[in-house]
Amino acid sequence: MTAEALSSGVALWRQVADGIELAIADGRYLPGGKLPGETEIAENYGVNRHTVRRALAALAERGLVRAERGSGTFVRSRRIAYPLRTRTRFSEIINAGGREPRGQLIAAEREAATGALAGQLDLDIGAPLFRIEALRSADGVPISRGTTWLSAVRFPDAPKVFAAKRSMTKVLAHYGISDYRRLSTRITASVVDAADAARLDLAAGRPVLVVESIDVAADGTPLLTSRARFAAERVEFVIEPD
Repeated sequence: MTAEALSSGVALWRQVADGIELAIADGRYLPGGKLPGETEIAENYGVNRHTVRRALAALAERGLVRAERGSGTFVRSRRIAYPLRTRTRFSEIINAGGREPRGQLIAAEREAATGALAGQLDLDIGAPLFRIEALRSADGVPISRGTTWLSAVRFPDAPKVFAAKRSMTKVLAHYGISDYRRLSTRITASVVDAADAARLDLAAGRPVLVVESIDVAADGTPLLTSRARFAAERVEFVIEPD
């Protein structure tokens, strides 16, 4: 992105931040590498240094860069290795990487099971479900936005429990389910939509990895089905045998 490409429709600092993020994603700035100085960035984009500082602060908040006093700003080794196995737990994976996991309830609704959801959860069509929308982050950096459906009969007040415990594993434990496993995982790629871009702090048009899954109890009974959208620039999926 050059000065000519900047549009008045979006704040200048955001455009500079998005341009640098794209350069990082494209490999023009490598993990561990040093970014150009503020003056050079300002000249490249035709903005002042205050705008550059705001852009770099936003990139730091996204977990993409780190500032070292007296040395400059460096690209972080940003992708989190995210193992996919029959026992996949977001909090455990993030903790294992030395980062702090966090779950945040965005919204929750009660709805009737469609044919597809009823089939996945082995319920009757029209059975009451909870749909829980949640944002998951590592060290404050948004990693994924997920939609989870589960039975409102088997898991009454599940949204309230998730709001308090901020973990689906802890929600299931609250209802006496100490362990569960992944029955199926389907991964596709897409472009982030406006709602997810805002929550994940991604520029418009950035890629997301869409993970659709079904989790079951030890006896094979379906517990929940989910559709999570991961910021592709922040994770790499690793297929591991159990």
